[in-house]
Amino acid sequence: MKHSRNTVPDTRSLSVFPDLAPVESAENKETRPRRRISTKIVSLKDARNKRPSQIGHARAATLSFANMNAYGDLLVRYLMARKSVFIDRMHWQLPETQGMEFDQYDTPLCRWVIIHEFGEVLAGIRLVPTTAQVGLYSYMLRDAQRGLLESIPDDVLFFDAPVEERMWEASRLFVSETVPSSRRSHIQYMLMAHMSRTACEHGAKHVIGIVPAVWSRWLRRLGLYAVPVGRKFDIEGTVSQSALFNVAEMQAMNMDEAIA
Repeated sequence: MKHSRNTVPDTRSLSVFPDLAPVESAENKETRPRRRISTKIVSLKDARNKRPSQIGHARAATLSFANMNAYGDLLVRYLMARKSVFIDRMHWQLPETQGMEFDQYDTPLCRWVIIHEFGEVLAGIRLVPTTAQVGLYSYMLRDAQRGLLESIPDDVLFFDAPVEERMWEASRLFVSETVPSSRRSHIQYMLMAHMSRTACEHGAKHVIGIVPAVWSRWLRRLGLYAVPVGRKFDIEGTVSQSALFNVAEMQAMNMDEAIA
């Protein structure tokens, strides 16, 4: 498959993925007021207290093969939501069966972070350890570098893909189009908070993954940022880029308290 840079605004990724803030220069980072983060967290608390009907009853769960039975059919509904997002809307060429999207990385090694409400999946992300090895496959970015994935270029990273216990990979990041604009910040924040908590609980300090290269408002609005660690490239019409998150730093911000 040929990969090219897309110069046309990617409206599909705008409606599916959270937008990422552009990485700040070292100079701007030094002058950036640190209190901006805590102010944003307070504003999310205020939003929850002042507009409870808009926040609703969203809950976060981290599923694995070991505990999926405790969540009924939530994993099935999550895989169905992935099909709706990535196959039906984004038109990615991915495996599917019985209305579910899956691939070779959905194994007992991974963890699925799912935001749900009354049976509806609102958002999700998959975490895979960079130490994973299942047959020929390890994790997505590393396998792309090794030339095992046709849809992702082998120069997806500026450096060799790490194999490190303190680093996990995030993939299949999405927020459902059913989430209204009045709730998206809260749902996005929940997703990032529980992604970082899950990764840290498994010993990770950083999370690396492919994200849409629509570097605009989302993480900056939440007081967060990610560092781009690869060139922009095209996946099925979506301009994407590898990014690195410091989840240990995110946990130090007491993200879970901000959405409790």
